[in-house]
Amino acid sequence: MPVFTVKPELDGITVRQFLRRHCHVSARLLARLKRTENGMTVNGKNLRSIDILHSGDAVVLRFPEDSSHIRPVELPLQVLYEDDALMVVHKPPFMPVHPVHQHQTDTLANAVVSYWHRRGEDYTFRAVNRLDRDTSGLVLIAKSSYAHTFLAAHTRKIYLALCEGEISGSGTIDEPIHLKEGHTIQRESGKSGVAAVTHYTCLRTEHGHTLLQLRLETGRTHQIRTHFAGIGHPLAGDDMYGGSRKWFIRQCLHCTELSFVHPFTGKTVTMTDAAEDWLAVLQKNSHE
Repeated sequence: MPVFTVKPELDGITVRQFLRRHCHVSARLLARLKRTENGMTVNGKNLRSIDILHSGDAVVLRFPEDSSHIRPVELPLQVLYEDDALMVVHKPPFMPVHPVHQHQTDTLANAVVSYWHRRGEDYTFRAVNRLDRDTSGLVLIAKSSYAHTFLAAHTRKIYLALCEGEISGSGTIDEPIHLKEGHTIQRESGKSGVAAVTHYTCLRTEHGHTLLQLRLETGRTHQIRTHFAGIGHPLAGDDMYGGSRKWFIRQCLHCTELSFVHPFTGKTVTMTDAAEDWLAVLQKNSHE
């Protein structure tokens, strides 16, 4: 259960103001906490949202019981970090994050819910960041609606990608993205779309390809894939956006770093996950 201490400068604040403004508790969750037995307490006493807090008070929240409607399926799962608030896992390529109509039992969600059930735990599956089926790397999962809301606003992601063609230096792609006409999934850049900003740094060029480090200001669907296809450098293996599958059977995109503020402790946590050595694949094939 998270504990939030009232700082001296907040002496005299109401419970509602403290939780909403300073603890990032949503209005919906606050309403649920009020209906939960011992949902909000200080020094063992129940709180109302209108009660006054004082410097040094330790407000304890007991989140409502949670549950998942996703079918648990025993699948390989690599857990890199876990505590009472969240977990970080490695998602392999070719595994969807959430169940969809053609993937009901082979997703990351199925694996995570099964992992929880084996330990007698039951949470709603809440992925803070979402990766495409063929994208690999780190996925951050919250164990409560509070943690999910907080982490969504306090998480930074870094990707590695391999694109076709040679690029040098660093730059920013600031191009809106919209759904491509006549398509249900594929996107394209265009002024009529939603804002999308991708910052990139070129790490190395080899065999007509460039290894990139990427940071996103926005998190649009297929943002990285769309942006680099739009400047004539599609990701290697990404045939949906014009990339070749000569050497790779999926787009070369990997979430390699997650840095987030912990929703209970306020400390910054950084997790890393190494990508495949795509350049080694190119090196090997260039000599065959």
